[in-house]
Amino acid sequence: MKVSDLRVALFSGNYAMTVDGANKALNRLVDYLLRQGAEVRVYSPTIENPPFEPKGDLVSLPSIAIPGRSEYRVPTWLGSRVRADLAAFDPHVVHISSPDFAAREAARWARDRGLPVVASVHTRFETYPRYYNLGFMEPAVEAWLRRLYRRCDALVTPSPSMIETLRQQDMNDDIGLWSRGVEHAIFTPDRRDEAWRRELGFSSADLVVGFLGRLVLEKGLDVFGAVVGELEKRDVPHKVMVIGEGPARATFEERMPEACFVGFQRGENLGRAVASMDVLLNPSVTETFGNVTLEAMACGVPVVAADATGAASLVEDGVNGYLVPPRDIAAYADRIAAYAADPALRAAHGKAGEVRARAFEWDAINSAVADTYLRVLAARGR
Repeated sequence: MKVSDLRVALFSGNYAMTVDGANKALNRLVDYLLRQGAEVRVYSPTIENPPFEPKGDLVSLPSIAIPGRSEYRVPTWLGSRVRADLAAFDPHVVHISSPDFAAREAARWARDRGLPVVASVHTRFETYPRYYNLGFMEPAVEAWLRRLYRRCDALVTPSPSMIETLRQQDMNDDIGLWSRGVEHAIFTPDRRDEAWRRELGFSSADLVVGFLGRLVLEKGLDVFGAVVGELEKRDVPHKVMVIGEGPARATFEERMPEACFVGFQRGENLGRAVASMDVLLNPSVTETFGNVTLEAMACGVPVVAADATGAASLVEDGVNGYLVPPRDIAAYADRIAAYAADPALRAAHGKAGEVRARAFEWDAINSAVADTYLRVLAARGR
């Protein structure tokens, strides 16, 4: 069988409801498969006015809104309508991209028919409880994930560090790499805009420390705010720019009243905003890859990041940025202070990051997933 012969049923909890790294990667994968001649049917919750036009044929799943996080919906089950559509599509492989209830039903549906199941792991869901004072639940969530992933034919995940984590957690024996690409036409040092910086109140001499991502607790907002506080205590010259929106924005603004919040950005405006930072501070430990880290690197911006899954596979400590123990506030501040004191070091690390980012091209990366589909099909003799 060739890629052009494939019929893939893709299950997603959030294919076109918000703009985040996971659903952007899934849409790019579907676009790649369709261009290769494969057929893809996507099963996901839907909303009336999605923030972007999704790729491929989309079938709406029954779902409920997450309390307090209504921008996300949880698929609850398949139902007779979806099951009939799935049977009529007659896929060769089922791909699940979130460990929700509908995806679990889809995996059972596939196993009952002898079809292979591939799961992509985009987020470290087991770490989320610690941000909501429910850290005691982390082992239970990990076990819940393991029950699903052990029954899949293969897992794919975005970084070598995440592959190692999944192996340590005994999630599966067959775990492959599905990395991430970057849109080099958008994320480039050429997007830096000094005039735009001045409009925001930044001079060319200011060290602008940036945050990029959804404004939710699990992105490490508490650590970011604490690092900014430490920089202020030490009188390290800096200013803060925050790119993104989310339910925690008001709390984040209260914590950093002097910061410049530019809101959600997309396309060329996003590239301009990222390239106009001087340092990206990324304290998140929930990422499996860290698209924001790669986007900053492509813009020639050095990154100070948590030494955790995702960033650890992108940032070469002391070469294109720094890796810091996840909650070591003083160490984060030390690294940013070093950049404030040495613009030449900052420029050298930024250039090294840009060079490293050039290797991340989407089509070559997505072909690895197609190869996984073909391999698990061959293993089942189909």
